[in-house]
Amino acid sequence: MSTPFGRRLCEVASNRDSGGYRVVALIDRDGPEPEPGQFYMLAAARGWDSRDGRAFLPRAISVADVNPAAGGGVKLDFLLDAVGPGTGRLCDLGEGEGVWITGPLGNSFASPREVSPVAAGAVLVGGGVGTAPLALLRRRFSERAVPHRVLLGFRDRAHTGGLDLFCGSSGALCPEVRMTTEDGHAGVQGRVTDLLLPILAGDDASSAVVYSCGPPAMLEAIRALCTEHGVPCELALESPMACGFGACFGCAVPKPGGGYLRLCIDGPVLRGDQVEEVSHAYA
Repeated sequence: MSTPFGRRLCEVASNRDSGGYRVVALIDRDGPEPEPGQFYMLAAARGWDSRDGRAFLPRAISVADVNPAAGGGVKLDFLLDAVGPGTGRLCDLGEGEGVWITGPLGNSFASPREVSPVAAGAVLVGGGVGTAPLALLRRRFSERAVPHRVLLGFRDRAHTGGLDLFCGSSGALCPEVRMTTEDGHAGVQGRVTDLLLPILAGDDASSAVVYSCGPPAMLEAIRALCTEHGVPCELALESPMACGFGACFGCAVPKPGGGYLRLCIDGPVLRGDQVEEVSHAYA
């Protein structure tokens, strides 16, 4: 077990709407720069125990973007969906409020060549709020001239957040990004796997690595499709966490052949062949 970079108090720089989600930016003056796929444990400095008369644990949230902060340190962007009292409080944060953070934690996405020696490019597949770590990964691939395509899937108009994280300076979606929505209000109507399947069936599929984060059912469909077509993949998984650095075993998930993995330190990014099945219980 590795010791995490110490818990520290950060300030909220901004909180903006993003298609039904929120993008909350924190200024971290002392922490290191995170890698795509890593996460932080977040807890509001005030009002964290005032919902329903009970205290609750910090929330594990993937970082969606990182930039230098004026005056030193880094600005960390987090894509949030208010699905419960903890994430609800984080979504309500105002500019200047304090947030306790621990991180960056966990491992990160590997480069295509690290996953497969013959891989020349990448296909990024995200769903819902799970698009967050792929936004930073897309940026890193662009900076390093790694060929890539991005496939994003959303349920409906009220849950189409984070798209601005994939836009260029003009405000338009980057040309390598394609989108599906189940209600058909934007992009192609259907599921994101409808866009992935033709790519996996193509002649050059073996030259790519698939990177994905999203709901468990989507991740399991992607894992199964990649296995069927012999395409390597990395999946960023979610699980309830209490500590984020391996002490509590709250995020232990079964691995093929027996035994368990702790997603906070063995993951959250795992290769497809490290997972027998992506269970709904993970989330």
